[in-house]
Amino acid sequence: MNRRAAKMTPTPGLERDETFHAQQNARLVPDRHANDAVLVDFSTHRGWVTAAANWHEPPQRKRVRDGLPGSWEDVFHQTGSTRFMLPLRDDAALRSLVASQRLQRAIGVIYRPDTERQSHYFSTRLAQQFDAVIHIDETSAVEPLDVGQVWIDGEAPETFPSGI
Repeated sequence: MNRRAAKMTPTPGLERDETFHAQQNARLVPDRHANDAVLVDFSTHRGWVTAAANWHEPPQRKRVRDGLPGSWEDVFHQTGSTRFMLPLRDDAALRSLVASQRLQRAIGVIYRPDTERQSHYFSTRLAQQFDAVIHIDETSAVEPLDVGQVWIDGEAPETFPSGI
């Protein structure tokens, strides 16, 4: 559970009840367990994800676009590290490095690359929202146990339509 979800606002296209329940569930752990909960954020610059285009639709394998310039994903990518963890909870010096406000991408069960900026980016101050951040520069999609044709087909290859 992370605080990012606790601060989420209704997303256009999401059903009202689903958004409300997600907000309520995201508040339970920090509100009830305070310091006994560890709030971890996961970040990626690019790669693949298994996600649906809309609620109640089958998952697809989708390419994750490069992080927007100036976003936390972009900043982490520029370190040159393929993966790392930032333990923020007990490290004041490290928290100060991620205290500024920047855009951050949130990808969950829904991913809409065509409206990525509007649908998946929000302003955040990592040090105020998370106890740790795990960044994996390039990710692979989780493969469903029951792989359907939609997941296999996913999206057109990067070279579409030329095929080169």
